[in-house]
Amino acid sequence: MKADPATEAGLLKPENIESSLQENRTFPPPAQFSGHARIQSMEEYETLCHEAEQDYEGFWARRARSEIEWRQPFSRTLNSEHAPQYSWFEDGTLNVSVNCLDRHLATRGNRVAILFEGEQGDVRQLTYCELHAEVSRFGNALKALGVCSGDRVVIYMPMVPEAVIAMQACARIGAIHSVVFGGFSVESLKDRIEDAGAKIVITADGGHRGGKIIPLKATCDEALAHSCPTIEHVIVLKRAGNKITMAPWRDVWWHETIASQSPECAPEWISSEHPLFLLYTSGSTGKPKGIQHASAGYLLGTILTMKWVFDIRADDVFWCTADVGWVTGHSYVAYGPLACGVTLVMYEGAPSVPDYGRFWAVCERHKVSVFYTAPTAIRALIKHGEALPKRYDLSSLRLLGTVGEPINPEAWMWYHRVIGQGRCPIVDTWWQTETGVHMIAPLPGATPLKPGSCTKPLPGIAADVVDEHGVSITQPDQGGYLVIKKPWPSMLRTIWGDATRYRDTYFPKFGGRYYLSGDGARRDADGYFWIMGRVDDVLKVSGHRLGTMEIESALVAHQKVAEAAVVGRPDEVRGECVVAFVVVRGARPTGTDAQELTHELKEWVSHQIGPIARPEEIRYGDNLPKTRSGKIMRRLLRAIARGQTIEEDVSTLENPEIVRQLAEPR
Repeated sequence: MKADPATEAGLLKPENIESSLQENRTFPPPAQFSGHARIQSMEEYETLCHEAEQDYEGFWARRARSEIEWRQPFSRTLNSEHAPQYSWFEDGTLNVSVNCLDRHLATRGNRVAILFEGEQGDVRQLTYCELHAEVSRFGNALKALGVCSGDRVVIYMPMVPEAVIAMQACARIGAIHSVVFGGFSVESLKDRIEDAGAKIVITADGGHRGGKIIPLKATCDEALAHSCPTIEHVIVLKRAGNKITMAPWRDVWWHETIASQSPECAPEWISSEHPLFLLYTSGSTGKPKGIQHASAGYLLGTILTMKWVFDIRADDVFWCTADVGWVTGHSYVAYGPLACGVTLVMYEGAPSVPDYGRFWAVCERHKVSVFYTAPTAIRALIKHGEALPKRYDLSSLRLLGTVGEPINPEAWMWYHRVIGQGRCPIVDTWWQTETGVHMIAPLPGATPLKPGSCTKPLPGIAADVVDEHGVSITQPDQGGYLVIKKPWPSMLRTIWGDATRYRDTYFPKFGGRYYLSGDGARRDADGYFWIMGRVDDVLKVSGHRLGTMEIESALVAHQKVAEAAVVGRPDEVRGECVVAFVVVRGARPTGTDAQELTHELKEWVSHQIGPIARPEEIRYGDNLPKTRSGKIMRRLLRAIARGQTIEEDVSTLENPEIVRQLAEPR
């Protein structure tokens, strides 16, 4: 019988939560949010939660009617007849692009919608009127190429306004887009095109990243060379000016396709449940999962979370640093900000060009007021010191956010003190590709903040921590499964073409009643959620179960450490031993310096958690192996720790050379 993963992980054992790692610092909502925030107090938050508990469907129906412009209003809120494949607002009709663009033209048409900066310093602005016209032209161009409602369109582009234009154009004509991150390899792109059965690929000659040109068209050509028979056309944006090959029977230039098109495109009115997009995530079987999101419920979630979590205001300049190839770039670049009528910032390149002050230079130059990025980016910036961000005027910032993984308390404090200058609340958001939008996050005008905690579920989100039997864990700081007990509008509807895999992946336990996030979590005495990592991101050392995140958090709490990742290595005596990969503040230590720091860090972890967590080995690198979205490639670290040969494609890494550096003999 296969062991229960959470039991194996030790997430259900309170003794595995080390008291020395508890975070007791609390930061009340800033005074400048008092009386102005969307949700102004914990009492107001509790009232909304009570409303949802008493009338769950009515709670969501009232918000859907007030936040969305409908062509045909819905009469049925939630259909659970085929649970866990739920439907929301299913007899209503709408168009997502209309809700993002047309609704603003009369009152905010001349406001800047997209403020773009390229890595080389080029800047473009598109007002809502101009963006509406560009989306309409491209929507008409897609229709002229035979794209109809329900057809799939793959978008493989750099982080430029045309990526958002393409997404919005698909939404306008009812096509289903599937954005593939521009750093993915030939095989990854091919697999996604084939699984989606795409009719069109939209790409660019190349994109700028890290001072280099990323050859997107060449990758696309290779992916299509001997497969992908459903593709009829490839639309190519001229961006980087690199030399490419155009296949005359298939390839067309973006600028030529829109040259004769009208700036007006009648929207396709589609059902609430019409798929808006597919977004592929990695799966345990190796085959990517095509997460399918519906139109109305997803749109509602992006609008509400923009207002609740980011406390978005009409004059905000909002910058989410995520690429549109990830769900964060969908929800908080391409859809949420535009649905709320604010100015969104897009930046094409790396945060290190020309130096690691680029993020702060962009914030200063464009007067960014809400800034949302990943903890991995923050920790990388910490490594380069405080002097760099202090060169820039960051007084326009009023709110900071983090996304992608839990942020360790010391990185939170640096972000709050150095970037937010002690006055900006930090919204630490927990959510997933599958959830569509934020699920657990602070409300900046109401929630007291604890560094490292995503705090409490948003109103209407029935999050809980349960044991292996599905029973709620009421004892503070005891870990368990993080589940969502009720369906919510922005949730995934299925896995494209594989409903069985959808049920087996997300509703495998507890009689299929709860959405299983795959994350472990605990709640403290105040009911705050603390994410402990994936239920399988655990080590078993001499019979003791240790969460990797706890060891990583202890390492990063050391004043010399900027970033750390921990993996296990088989050990015939202890079962597993701890191997840590560390990025220090300043130059990478070598020789005697490395030996001394290794001893110091081992003693530090022993003191912070206990001798059982003491790393057996510590390796130092200039960086950790990450995708260009900032995700640490932990399977590569496991292979390095075990002395295995790296055979997989590392082309999607931000710095492929770092794998060789970390694998160097010690």
